[in-house]
Amino acid sequence: MSTRILDPETTAEAYLELLRDRGIDVFLGNAGTDFASLVEAFARFETEAGRAPRPLVVPHEFVAVSMAHGYYAAGGRPAAVMVHVNVGTGNAATAIITAARANVPILMSAGRTPVTEEGLPGSRDLHIHWAQESFDQAAMLREYVKWDYELRMPVQVEAVVDRAVELMHAEPRGPVYLTLPREVLAAKPGRLTITSPPRRLSRADRFPDPAKIDEAARILARAEQPLVLVSAAGLDARAVGGLVELAEAGGLGVVEADPIYLNFPHRHELHLGYNQSGTTNPSLAGADAILVVEADVPWYPALQKPAAGAPIIHLGVDPFFARYPMRSYPCDVPIAATPAVALPMLAEAVRRHADPQAVARRRARVSAEHRARHAAWDETAAKQASASTIGFAWASRCIGELVDDSTAVVNEYPLDRRFAAFTRPGSYFGSPHSSGLGFGLGAALGVKLARPEATVIATVGDGAYFFGEPLSCLFVQRAHALPILTVVFNNQQWEAVKFGALAVHPAGVAKTRGRFPLSELTPSPRFEEMARTVDGYGERVESPGELPAALKRGLAAVREGRPAILNVLCQRAV
Repeated sequence: MSTRILDPETTAEAYLELLRDRGIDVFLGNAGTDFASLVEAFARFETEAGRAPRPLVVPHEFVAVSMAHGYYAAGGRPAAVMVHVNVGTGNAATAIITAARANVPILMSAGRTPVTEEGLPGSRDLHIHWAQESFDQAAMLREYVKWDYELRMPVQVEAVVDRAVELMHAEPRGPVYLTLPREVLAAKPGRLTITSPPRRLSRADRFPDPAKIDEAARILARAEQPLVLVSAAGLDARAVGGLVELAEAGGLGVVEADPIYLNFPHRHELHLGYNQSGTTNPSLAGADAILVVEADVPWYPALQKPAAGAPIIHLGVDPFFARYPMRSYPCDVPIAATPAVALPMLAEAVRRHADPQAVARRRARVSAEHRARHAAWDETAAKQASASTIGFAWASRCIGELVDDSTAVVNEYPLDRRFAAFTRPGSYFGSPHSSGLGFGLGAALGVKLARPEATVIATVGDGAYFFGEPLSCLFVQRAHALPILTVVFNNQQWEAVKFGALAVHPAGVAKTRGRFPLSELTPSPRFEEMARTVDGYGERVESPGELPAALKRGLAAVREGRPAILNVLCQRAV
């Protein structure tokens, strides 16, 4: 065990040094009067590189947390976020819900209104210090964070930071919430001896029960039409390779169920496509054994269920999704494990149990289906290339053709994975299923922050663009040299609201009149003009033939260091 001596002027300095020592290198801040001692500490550390995380000002709390989300998803490192007391926490809440449902660790913190009315450095001295106090500030986030606490005395600072770090990394991972009173941050803690490196990290993989692995392998090896349904395993690149190994070992077809990462290469011959939101992949009906991997909603029971006798295996760090209040998917074999660890073990077990001839038959059948589906998708996109208006399939195909080894796409709903081939782990990040609109823009900035050498494209609907605090995101792009290409799929409506109404009232008045109140976003703003506010590049695109060249112009601007926005007027034709 080794130790370090800290000699901070304030608890705020000790806090920042501990964050840096514990591997947190980015501090995303939306500040208020509660930040006084942190501002002073960062100023002192400007001439002492490496003592504190890098501070970045983010003008909206929702964007800051979304950036931390993207930063972890792209780089595997958690960020610290701090906002202003209860009001800042309220603005950040939707992004915290999103991170919680995606199992993304974030050290979320907020100031707390000064406890004392007089007598200490940091005591109350403004009207807001009375009006902003809550009886229980953390209550508004408690359902969605793994842990919450208030730093009460300077002597606690190491123990509290380490508790936050170990719990956000413990499986299933997720955000934690720490409140920091102004007087505590301003206090002089004296010389501190800390353990460095810490002895309380909990980043170990979760290993599976060998008996469950063997049981699952026997089921998959003996089935005629086994199927894998996967959604979020691809957060760990090792899991992508493990799933490919398993699929090839057993000749298993793989369907990505509303994927939020790339889980399996699109062009691999065992890839059978996707569950799109509100639809079920046709392969489900014939499956006689199903492996669900990190998928909270592998199918929609109201639309279609697996065959009654098909055994179902669920594999994930929390295969029952215990934090979901209601979820009724059947499970015959649960495997609680990190997919990156369990999938290669399952592949080896399948190889032991499988008949090579049966594997070859399955692989030939799945490969033929793969080719047929891809051919149909190619035909759909090709037809839209000559249409009078831009269709979502064509727009998705054009963006997919730009993706190379240095490109990452963050998609908030509009990009259709059937028409954009992603083959590399870490090249695709989708919106988590909690559906807090606005995630895409901030998450794309986090991806760019984690991978400054990458070209990052954010694809968002016009409705999601409104929610994403676009002006704050544009400020961050210029202020912190994080340019991205934003492609707005502008169909001038909240499509989910319209289709939700049609699903419940398929022959209703709204359908008959062609009017869907509260879903229409007209007249549409000139989104492309917003790029001018940060000396960026903006362009409006209205016809299919214009789109490929416009995308290249937008990427050229980004690679020159300028934010870019393409306002693509389009409609869903499939």
